[in-house]
Amino acid sequence: MYFLTGWPRKLLCPLRREEESFRIQPSFQRFYFAVLSETHLDIWFSWPSALIVSYSESAESAARFGPYQQAEWKTDDTMIALGTANGYLLMFDVVNDKEDKFPYGPQHPKWRLHMLTAGQKEKQSVPTLSLEMKKPLNLEAPINSLQCVHEELVACTADGYLHVLRWHGASSTRRAISVCSVPFALELHPDQGAHGPLPGLDGVHIRDMEHCLTLDGVAVVLGDGRLGFISPTSGGFAANPLQGVWASDIKDGLCVAVNDKYRLMAFGCASGSVLVYTLDGATGSMQLSHKLELTPKRYPDVWNKTGRVKLIRWSPDCSVVMVTWERGGLSLWSVFGAQLVCTLSEDFAYRLDGTKKEPLKINSMAWGPEGYHLWVLASSGGEGACDRPRQSEILQFQFLRSASAANGCTNDLGQVVLLGQDRLYLMPGDAAQPHPYSGPQRQGSSSFCAEGLSSTSTSQGSGTVLGYRHWHVVQIHSTYIEANWPIRFTAIDPSGQQVAIAGRHGLAHYSLVTRKWKLFGNVAQELAMVVTAGLAWWNNHIVVTCFNLAEQREELRFYPQTCNLDNAHASATKLHSETLLLHVSRSTALRFRADCFIDLYSVSLRLDRVRPSVSVELLQVVSLSRYIPQPAIVVSIMLTSICTATGSAVKPHQVCLTESILLNMAGQLIMLQRDDSKFQVQEKETMPDQKKLFPFCPPVVLAQCVENVWTAGRSNKQKRYLLEALWISCGAAGMKVWLPLFPRDCRKAHSFLSRRIMLPFHISIFPLAVLFEDALVLGATSEAVLYDGQGLPPDSLEVIFPFCTVERTSQIYLHHILQQLLVRNLGEQAVLLAQSCAGLPYFSHVLELMVHVVLEEEASSREPIPDPLLPTVAKFIAEFPLFLQTIAHCARKTEYALWNYLFAAVGNPKDLFEECLMAKDLDTAASYLVILQNMEVPEISRKHATLLFSTALEQGKWDLCRQMIRFLKAIGSGELEAPPPTPATQEAGLTGGVEFFRRRHSNVSHSADSVPPGAITPQKTPRIPCDRHSKGCGSTESVYITLILERHARRLLEEVRLKDLGCFSAHLGFELIGWLCRERSRAARLDNFVEAIKRLHQDFLWPFPISIDCSVQASLLNDSYRIGQSSQLQKSESENSLRNIQVDTVPPAVGHSNYISQDILGAELHLQDAFLSAFPHKRDESSIGSATDLTEVSSVADGDWASADEDFASTASLTHGQLEHISKDLASRGPLRSQLQLRYLLHIFMEAGCFEWCIVIGLVLQEAAVIKQVLGFLDSVPAERVQGIRSSLLAMNAWASSDCLGYKPLLNHIWDQLQKVDVMEEPDRAEAPASSSPSNSMELPDSRTEDSLGPEALLSTAPAVPPAAPPAAMEDPTEQQHAVLPQEEEANTCSLS
Repeated sequence: MYFLTGWPRKLLCPLRREEESFRIQPSFQRFYFAVLSETHLDIWFSWPSALIVSYSESAESAARFGPYQQAEWKTDDTMIALGTANGYLLMFDVVNDKEDKFPYGPQHPKWRLHMLTAGQKEKQSVPTLSLEMKKPLNLEAPINSLQCVHEELVACTADGYLHVLRWHGASSTRRAISVCSVPFALELHPDQGAHGPLPGLDGVHIRDMEHCLTLDGVAVVLGDGRLGFISPTSGGFAANPLQGVWASDIKDGLCVAVNDKYRLMAFGCASGSVLVYTLDGATGSMQLSHKLELTPKRYPDVWNKTGRVKLIRWSPDCSVVMVTWERGGLSLWSVFGAQLVCTLSEDFAYRLDGTKKEPLKINSMAWGPEGYHLWVLASSGGEGACDRPRQSEILQFQFLRSASAANGCTNDLGQVVLLGQDRLYLMPGDAAQPHPYSGPQRQGSSSFCAEGLSSTSTSQGSGTVLGYRHWHVVQIHSTYIEANWPIRFTAIDPSGQQVAIAGRHGLAHYSLVTRKWKLFGNVAQELAMVVTAGLAWWNNHIVVTCFNLAEQREELRFYPQTCNLDNAHASATKLHSETLLLHVSRSTALRFRADCFIDLYSVSLRLDRVRPSVSVELLQVVSLSRYIPQPAIVVSIMLTSICTATGSAVKPHQVCLTESILLNMAGQLIMLQRDDSKFQVQEKETMPDQKKLFPFCPPVVLAQCVENVWTAGRSNKQKRYLLEALWISCGAAGMKVWLPLFPRDCRKAHSFLSRRIMLPFHISIFPLAVLFEDALVLGATSEAVLYDGQGLPPDSLEVIFPFCTVERTSQIYLHHILQQLLVRNLGEQAVLLAQSCAGLPYFSHVLELMVHVVLEEEASSREPIPDPLLPTVAKFIAEFPLFLQTIAHCARKTEYALWNYLFAAVGNPKDLFEECLMAKDLDTAASYLVILQNMEVPEISRKHATLLFSTALEQGKWDLCRQMIRFLKAIGSGELEAPPPTPATQEAGLTGGVEFFRRRHSNVSHSADSVPPGAITPQKTPRIPCDRHSKGCGSTESVYITLILERHARRLLEEVRLKDLGCFSAHLGFELIGWLCRERSRAARLDNFVEAIKRLHQDFLWPFPISIDCSVQASLLNDSYRIGQSSQLQKSESENSLRNIQVDTVPPAVGHSNYISQDILGAELHLQDAFLSAFPHKRDESSIGSATDLTEVSSVADGDWASADEDFASTASLTHGQLEHISKDLASRGPLRSQLQLRYLLHIFMEAGCFEWCIVIGLVLQEAAVIKQVLGFLDSVPAERVQGIRSSLLAMNAWASSDCLGYKPLLNHIWDQLQKVDVMEEPDRAEAPASSSPSNSMELPDSRTEDSLGPEALLSTAPAVPPAAPPAAMEDPTEQQHAVLPQEEEANTCSLS
């Protein structure tokens, strides 16, 4: 198809004159263009566009003959005839100067001149022409139209006569026929003829006419506006009587243009519309095929914009038609009425500043060779006329055309290829077919294609289609195009990596992998070859039918792609007749001949020689002369596996024999299917060595108004419906699919059920290719881009016209097919088809489109629908898991007024909401909550919002929880005027660790510059107070929300889900410390340390500790640690200081120096000396990723690895046991993020006085100092809690002795401190001052408030918590003996309090 691109070009005539050109007439080969003014005739060459010769009439002759009006070329371009206003017919001989003289030609370097042959130089240059006028012929009346009919010239004059003349101009051969004497009728019967002359023809003349070669007649517009068709009864116009048929009820005809290939006649009317007629084959009557008109819906006030139709021009390949009107504007339609381009749209009608432009008014227009250009003569009365010079101006509009228009038999490629004047537009980075190359073009494939459609080997890469809107542009090699312009055929191989083109002579091909062209090395071979029937690809071979000029014969050639382009490498087969069309399917080549015969060839690769060759064997010759009146009307022909028998009806041995021939004959799709019954009889009768014939059934018409056809040509059991279907493009009628019907579960098909069904559907794009497995239609569209044009004259083309670009488009068609099946009560087939496509990434969108289209159509209908389709659609979608989501999304995208109709068919939204909760689809439930909020009273909305809120808390959907809090508060305050937005998908998972806690503190030793980019993402979260009686929270809704949150927090704590508790507090802003203080003796009390430790190891992916020697452990905990730390502190002033370690690699400590035991050891040794230790073996499955975590933590260190020798020397003094302990200690550490989270929770529980949890977290972190410090605080704790802690630790010791020996060293180390707590007397507890409660007397030295120290230093995604009262400091004197650190060490310590 054709698409407008770029800006039009302006051709200025070098000869200035006062006359305005008003008519342009192309020659039959379209290499020459005759441009007429009143007294001048100019002949232009097509490409390069240049003026060749100009003829000027003298003043005396101009007064005698009158102004020029009409022009017509002879079929061989050797003569041109001009008609004048005074009735004279002027004939000129167009003489081509054969001498080596060219007015224009390319400039070649001197070194290349000797390489050019005479033929090359001639084809690259503009020829020299001269005009020789013959004796004028006076027809005695103004000439309205001239037409070349075969070897005769037909002239229509204003006196009502048809003059039939010979081209040599002899008056003796002239024949005049009066229009009144031609018998007209509504129908022409071959045996009866016309009924008689048309009444009222007296004084009527022919206003316009055009000859149709395939109909063997002329379409005429009479002077009174009536339409007709005149043809001779037999033979030609010269000596045979004429007969005519006319169209009834039409009296406003103005102009006519005929389409030879599709046998159509387009009549322009005064109403502004174009009526397209065809002749009925049975009766011979004129039948209206379709209309081309601008609708008021898309073009308001269309009559005032257009006026009457002025000109109609079909493209050279008869696939599109261009229409212009008296008031200006251009519109391009496909052959059956699909609009492609219109310059009356808003993009063309307005400037960039919003001011309106006058449409371009056109005097005449004509298509250039192969349709790459439209030559236009613009009227001087248009915009900018005052500045236009009085000289001939020609505008050239540039077009791209699809490969199907250039090569009609292309099929099953699934790719879009557009052909321009000197370049190709290809789909970039196509991942459709698997092939061995991985060149630069493969890098363009989108991840959508790889993820969504790579499950099957036949996936066609919809990701490429959806991910790209632009093209891969390939410039055609200048050496080839200079001598062989225009390009006539193009073909792309199935892999999408090789493209072949053919011009006037020879061929060339391009590889997208190597990005190189291959041309003929021998120019003589290129010039001696003319491609006649198109190109095709087979097994990395270029298949071409060509005419050998040297031997004057037709040949079928196969050129290997991997070899040089030379006849020596080609396999040639002699043919005995002219070839019109060529198609290759699998190992069969089909050739349509000019005598209406089809040749079927078997193609195979022969490897018995040194160089592989192609073997071609004629299988069968099929005659179609009985069904095809003329071979020129065959648009395309192909061999496919489409047949009426599907499924189990096809036997295995008949699969290879079920090919059918599809024939597009003038828009009628005809199928010739093989007759299996005759083949079986013949198989029994013939001998094995005899050649088997494949008889065909009589042809069957499948569809009308067909522009293009696609078949898959491959099979896939999962998607049999789409791959075995036939796809048809029908212009303005949309598309049709001939869909196979299969019985369910391989059952026997019903006798009354057809094996195939034709389903029509409309699409909004023009189809160029079909992706069968992906249920997509690919197309292209011309988009206009406005240009400001500052500093340019008002008549410049950049100001008058926008710049046009061609963009790729795609559209889903699956929902149309499903809807059509449901309309025909084929729900079972619709379910099977949908299930085969359920794996598509946009399948949910297909279901939404299906509901939306039916809902809009039925709910907005003014009349009641007797059999509504929406309930059937609802039942159909209910068969899939996406039912609830589909209905919710469709409702949210639909007007509120249609909701009642929708839910009357699909069910009550309350029930659908409850189903979403049961299915745990909370995001969809939120959508239904919005619907309920608009359809129900606030009490029902509050009830369902509470249910959704509680469920979201259980599933950890924190974004949804925040939305529900806002929603409930808005209901309570009565401020909810607009429905809240549907909560988005949860931003991240719980494995993120750091991202789920709020950053509340940044220690001075952790510089802000050391924080990696993107590690912390602050997010504002609404504050949820934990105190139900706090100020400002007295509303019922706030108290109710607080109760729900506290109940959920209590449940998390009782189930030992500390990680979920931390996420809950961080995301929802829950004040955890204050609530823990109140729940210290209730929900926050912990009795079973063993189960809690197991749960913490599981939730935080923390490995269980590894058992080591107790003596080594004690030595390290007391002396060796200080030695190692001192050795590190000696380098504190050097470049290896702790200040150079980033935040995400050094976990912060809790408390002052007494609060640190192995923490800094891990911060120093495991970051710089981890390479000394080996990976330990995991003891059980609970030790998740210890070796991996070690590598992860070590790899993120930002230390100076050049100082590794110094670090090794500092650790050389350690004993073997100490080194073994270090390695095992590093292996026992969990992920860094889990460590940060545990330390933050430790801080929270310490501030709240929940000592049981502090001991448990300290045990997991192996923090002896923390546990000892907590045990030192127990003197102010009630005896009952102390006894519980002691019992839990004893139970912990027993479990460690039997199941986890890694905890034994730590428990042994704190045992002395536990014994001191055990021997304390109860009276001593009573003597403690009353002010020494846990909330007031447990402030650690150097402590900071919670508001100044929190997860902001480490974590994100939650707001800060208000400060809490700092507890009093209590230190353990025993621990102080081992905690005396130098001042330098304290300066380098990361502390938390």
